[in-house]
Amino acid sequence: MKILICSGTFKESLTAAEACAAIANGLRESGLNADIEPLPIADGGNGTLDAFLASGGQRIALSVLDPLQRQIRAEYGLIDSGGTAVIEMALASGLELLKPAELDPLRATTYGTGQLMNDALERGVKRIVIGLGGSATVDGGMGCLQALGLKLLDASGQPISAGGAGLADIAKIDDSGLDARWRDINIIIASDVENPTLGEKGAAHVFGPQKGAGPAMVEQLEHNLEHCFTAVYQQRGVDVRHVKGGGAAGGFAAGLMAFLSCEIVSGIDLVLEQNRFREKLDGAALVITGEGRIDAQTLDGKGPQGVAKLAAARGLPTIALVGGLNIDDALLHQAGVHAAFSIVDKPMPLQKALADAEDLLRRAALRLGYVLQLRVTEGHER
Repeated sequence: MKILICSGTFKESLTAAEACAAIANGLRESGLNADIEPLPIADGGNGTLDAFLASGGQRIALSVLDPLQRQIRAEYGLIDSGGTAVIEMALASGLELLKPAELDPLRATTYGTGQLMNDALERGVKRIVIGLGGSATVDGGMGCLQALGLKLLDASGQPISAGGAGLADIAKIDDSGLDARWRDINIIIASDVENPTLGEKGAAHVFGPQKGAGPAMVEQLEHNLEHCFTAVYQQRGVDVRHVKGGGAAGGFAAGLMAFLSCEIVSGIDLVLEQNRFREKLDGAALVITGEGRIDAQTLDGKGPQGVAKLAAARGLPTIALVGGLNIDDALLHQAGVHAAFSIVDKPMPLQKALADAEDLLRRAALRLGYVLQLRVTEGHER
């Protein structure tokens, strides 16, 4: 029996590769006779870089600014013989770089992500894949664009301040500093988000609270984003205020689409294509996926749903091992996930579950391995 293990990250506890290894270890410990092949996945958020590099590539590390403009080391990847750069936005501009008390989308900037992009440009890439997800920012991508050379000036001709707060002061947009080479770079935004830039389903209202914004700050961020992208429209003639997917990563997607050659593509589809998932389904009997939590959002193009969809098209079942499970089982089954099981085997505080995630996942896979070895016919086990 060939089993593909296609797990994503268990946030704050396990990387996708670690989760795949824990599942594989549990299955082997059960004595299951199977060809087990790990394939870490991601949908554009946490773990995207690792998932793309699962099939090979080079890691590049450099010093960049974090969301609060402190120096950190961040990585991106080179694949396709150096022709494509893979940037995971969260590694330079992500929530997990900040302590809970530091979350402040009025100050947080995407400048560090732009620094990663600049380095890739200097290395001669022709294509950049940017995974959106887990960002700490609602700056409309303007910090990133400033790192690329865009000038955003206030009424006095001075650069605006960083973060979502500074967007309210934009009076003049000067793109003369953008490197001409960007016109020849194909930028792929890996995202599962379809939210527009503005409005009740937009960047500020939907994603602002996740980044530390209370109700009053959400309204301020909405106003500032509207001012920013109205200025972009008036001065450049490009209207991304209501574009589908523009709200991803606090309006980051809209900002890049306004100034660079971009397209939004499903993150999980990109990862699975890069790692030849369809080919690896040949001869498989079962797919096991996993992530920290499965809920209604999982059906909006998240990793497990993307895996299950392709597996179901080949007539293969998918089983999910997850930390939290909050979805109607019938809906999940219709989406191609034949069964989903929580790895938490008894009541416990969240912090203990996070700390023990590797062992909990291994033990859940061990139990699954025992079940997969059952052969029941005519009411008799053999």
